[in-house]
Amino acid sequence: MTILLVVFYFLFPVLIIYLTQKIKILGKIGAVVLAYFFGLFFGNIGLFPRASNSFREILKDKTTLPSHEVEQFFNQGLISMSDVVVNQIASVQNTLISIVILLAIPLLLFSLDIKKWLKLAKDALFSLVLAMISLLAAIFIGYFIYKDLIEESWKITGLLVGLYTGGTPNLAAIGAALEINANTFLLTHTYDMVIGAVCLLFLMTVAQELFNTFLPSFKAKHANISSDIEISQNEDIESFKGLLSKFGIIQLMKGFGLSIIIVTIGGGLSLLVPESAQMVTVILSITTLGLLFSNWETINKLEYTFQLGMYFIIVFSLVVASMGDLSNMFHVEYLHLFSFVALVVLGSMAIHVFLSYLFKVDSDTTIITITALTYSAPFVPVVAGALKNKNLIISGLTVGILGYAIGNYLGLAIAYFLQ
Repeated sequence: MTILLVVFYFLFPVLIIYLTQKIKILGKIGAVVLAYFFGLFFGNIGLFPRASNSFREILKDKTTLPSHEVEQFFNQGLISMSDVVVNQIASVQNTLISIVILLAIPLLLFSLDIKKWLKLAKDALFSLVLAMISLLAAIFIGYFIYKDLIEESWKITGLLVGLYTGGTPNLAAIGAALEINANTFLLTHTYDMVIGAVCLLFLMTVAQELFNTFLPSFKAKHANISSDIEISQNEDIESFKGLLSKFGIIQLMKGFGLSIIIVTIGGGLSLLVPESAQMVTVILSITTLGLLFSNWETINKLEYTFQLGMYFIIVFSLVVASMGDLSNMFHVEYLHLFSFVALVVLGSMAIHVFLSYLFKVDSDTTIITITALTYSAPFVPVVAGALKNKNLIISGLTVGILGYAIGNYLGLAIAYFLQ
């Protein structure tokens, strides 16, 4: 069963990627969103057994128990064989989550060229600062409203900071570091996807025309900009074409090997700190090492490292979603969590647009910055295409990938500060 689960979780994302490349509408939806959809589908149609009430009481807030404890409870007649299977499946899922997210972080950072992008995206970087101020303002307002209404609110605050600075990768990394309850993690991201889908549709359709009524237009502010600015080789960062060619496989092996080295170093460093701080140490160590390695030109020029990192994120999304129980989503007790997420998404966007108005940041740069941080870098080319402004791609990728780098530090720092 363990082998079948592992094979399924690593091969089904390949099918998802294939479908996004072949079917245009699925390509627009994105592989990560599809992975969540399929994960929720497979996790809620009865394929996986559910824990009995007695086993849930034994677990409390844990997702699994050590095998020897499970065997002991089973021999005592306190749990059923179905509960033993539930524990085994959850153990496989937790292991996969930890492995793939640690491998993904360095791979996503290797292609970051900080020096070059800082020169190319001054306006976007200023908009990034405004976005961070807006996010933190909305986050703190929401936290002090809901801190006594939501369990582990300080952890959820850290999750949301990560989610709205680097998207799913930072959300996953911070969730792992804070060891947040799997169901709370899934609900937070599910609510984000529901609210975010509506906001994304707004950004791709009427936002540009609406914002142009009170913000400077991109064309007016940058009338002398060159229309043939070099577009990053990562323009289509969800394109997996050429990945399995001879050249692509060699590049992937190099990137994967370097990622393993970084994760190994991070794991070694974590042994030097108390157990309670080990996961945080690993996450911050590999983020730092990934950034340092990205300054080494040989590594920075490796191709497909970002795509390989995104593949691991798709695997992560499929695993995490399959662990969720959708019946919990509609419980009244979770309405406060939904409201918290909605306040952060809509509040940070409103504050950001207002600050752009005060500091005369153009509408297109504002939209692409919101997109890059709220939805992560893969959505940048999509929204830039909808805005019919290809020059935004470099700026959006700059903000999006810098968000990956900033988010882990900022999310964990704010979470522990609020704790």
